[in-house]
Amino acid sequence: MMKTSRHALFLLGASLLGLTPPASAQDGPDIPEPMVFDMIRPLTAKAGEIEVNALAQRDLTGPRGELEWAPEVEWAVADGLAVELELPLINNRVVQYKMGLQGKLGTIRGGRGVHGVQYLGLHDREAGGWTSTLLWLLGNRFGERWSTMTMLGVGDVTLREGNETGTIVNHSTFYDLNRDTVVGLEVNRQNGEGAYWLLMPQIHRAVGKMGVQGGVGAERARGERFRPRLGLRIIREL
Repeated sequence: MMKTSRHALFLLGASLLGLTPPASAQDGPDIPEPMVFDMIRPLTAKAGEIEVNALAQRDLTGPRGELEWAPEVEWAVADGLAVELELPLINNRVVQYKMGLQGKLGTIRGGRGVHGVQYLGLHDREAGGWTSTLLWLLGNRFGERWSTMTMLGVGDVTLREGNETGTIVNHSTFYDLNRDTVVGLEVNRQNGEGAYWLLMPQIHRAVGKMGVQGGVGAERARGERFRPRLGLRIIREL
C-alpha cells in the first residue's frame, strides 16, 4: 500500500509539473460526480472552468443532529487538472480547512473509461494537525445511460509517527434519465479511526449552469446502527 501511495503521489506531482503527456479534456466519457464524496470538477474538465458549490448533510435521528455543511470553490487550472478550497462547518462553526488537487492520468477502453488521482489535505481547527487522503479515480461509461465512478485510496498518508491509515472505497452507479436528470446510488466505506458506512441514493438535476443534487440514505458509524441521513448539494458553474 505504501508503494502504491508513493507511485500515485509521483503521478500527481508529474501531472502538476507537466512531466506527463497532456491529455485533452475532450478525451474521455461524461461521468456524473458523486454527491457526497465530491470530485474536483470532472476528470475531463477544461482549463478555466470554475465551479462553486455547497454540500449540506444532517442525520435525521440519533444524537448528532447538527447541520454539517461546506461551501467550496473548484478551478480547472489546466485541461484535466483542478484545485479546490473548502470550508467545512458544523452549524455556524468552522471546524476544518480543506484543499484538494486532482489530475487526469488518461483514458481506457477506447475512450469509454477515464482515470486519475486526487489528493485532499485537511487541517482540523479543533483537534489540530494535518491529515492527507490520496485516491485513485476510475470512471466508466456503459452505453448511453449507465456509468460508474469508483474512488479507491487511503486516508492520512502524511507518514507521521503514530498516524492510523485507513482505506477508503467510494463507488457510485448512475443512470441518465435524460440529458439533465441523473439518478444514482453512492456507497462509501472507510476503515480506520473514523470507520463508517454510507449508502446514499441520489438524484441530480441540471438547469443551465445551476445544478441540484439531493438524497436520503443511511449512515453507520463505528459501534452504531444505521441512521437515516439527508444530503443536498447546490452547484453553480461560472
